[in-house]
Amino acid sequence: MMIDATVQSDIRSAPLLPMTTRLGPVHLAVTDKDRALAIWRDVVGLTVIGDLPDRLELGVDNQTLIVLDTNAQGPVVPHTIGLYHVAIHVPTRADLASMAMRAIEKQVRISPTDHLVSEAIYLWDLDGNGIEITFETPWRGTLGDPKRGYYALTADGKPHSGRERIDLEELLGELGDPAQRQVSMPKGTRIGHVHVHVNDLDVAMGFYRDTIGFGGFVLIHSFGMGDVGLNYMPHTLAFNVWAGPDAKLPPANKAGLRWFNIVVPDAATLAEMVTRLEKAGASVEHLATGIETRDPSGNRLRISATA
Repeated sequence: MMIDATVQSDIRSAPLLPMTTRLGPVHLAVTDKDRALAIWRDVVGLTVIGDLPDRLELGVDNQTLIVLDTNAQGPVVPHTIGLYHVAIHVPTRADLASMAMRAIEKQVRISPTDHLVSEAIYLWDLDGNGIEITFETPWRGTLGDPKRGYYALTADGKPHSGRERIDLEELLGELGDPAQRQVSMPKGTRIGHVHVHVNDLDVAMGFYRDTIGFGGFVLIHSFGMGDVGLNYMPHTLAFNVWAGPDAKLPPANKAGLRWFNIVVPDAATLAEMVTRLEKAGASVEHLATGIETRDPSGNRLRISATA
């Protein structure tokens, strides 16, 4: 897909945030605990770390990655601001294959997609929360090269759509013969990126790049999507306008995104971000663990410091 090289040159920037910045647990809402476990535990492969009356805490190696509030009064409302998907990144391609096998065994619909800098399997929980399982492959190429004018270029300079279908049979070959798939995600699995619906691409880019402080990667108006990150591919945060320019926040009692977490390495970095947020006129609510703010479309995010 052709892109506007001039626009991409304007978008690219070095991150203001330290390279040790990471994403923390993502908080979502679901309508039913057992229905949630049928996907998040049995297919995605997360382990139940906390089972409380009003929420589930799921993760890997005793590290919480996803928190599910279990009191939503209805599924995700289509065409609203909120989560497009949360991406759980796995350490090896065999881990991606294991997840695909679990989905096949449970007869859960998946969409395996080759983005060149990553391989991804998309699915949804039973309330409509989007999930991406990702294996990062940045050595295979780059995204949005403005000098070449293509969405993606392979390492040897060939154009790539970034949306090719993964050969599922070849992927499952990673599990050996006979297949030796794992029942759960391994140590090293992490929240790799979050992708949200917004109203305006340029405004979202200004917020996540210039105010939060991620580096600008790609903004493609013809595709309706942009992304930001640190100093490596793939992105850390992505945003799109596919819910429509007039999309609104959903009712508070419906399933979907509650908030996502950004963890910065120290209090000084957090203080600098607060200064940028206040200068930009964004809301800043001080919490015991850090701050909460909203992007210009209303998506909630919390920022904390590790030290």
